[in-house]
Amino acid sequence: MAGQGTPATALLAQRKIRHSTHPYDVSPDASNYGALVAAALGVPPERVFKSLVTEVDGALTVAVVPVTGELDLKALAAAVGGKRATMADRTVAERATGYVRGGISPLGQRKRLPTVLDSSALDHPTIYVSAGRRGLQLQLAAADLIALTGATTAPVATR
Repeated sequence: MAGQGTPATALLAQRKIRHSTHPYDVSPDASNYGALVAAALGVPPERVFKSLVTEVDGALTVAVVPVTGELDLKALAAAVGGKRATMADRTVAERATGYVRGGISPLGQRKRLPTVLDSSALDHPTIYVSAGRRGLQLQLAAADLIALTGATTAPVATR
């Protein structure tokens, strides 16, 4: 569909990575946003992942976790060999990634950040992540996401 191009979808097309895009209409301010996105897409919520920009010992790091859980900041810090993790300031996250909150994709970011994918992603043939703008998700294999981002996998989400 025209008008859906984002840096994330451009990267996937350039690398010839098999994926599909899925538009949805959910207010980014809705409580339980992730579950509503999963419902709008008609997929189990444990297959829909959110990208969270964090700071681990002062370095920006992306955590990709299922919308059904929360990010375990201690587990994230341990996964990247750090001591302390906090959520990054929204403005800092948007500036570093080139995306807006509610549309931050782990792919095609302005600056490639270290990425940790929750290991539960490996339980599914494909997962959904933001395509780089609100209202658009990407479906792709977790292995492709790992290859493109250089992500490590670790159990960093609470269930």
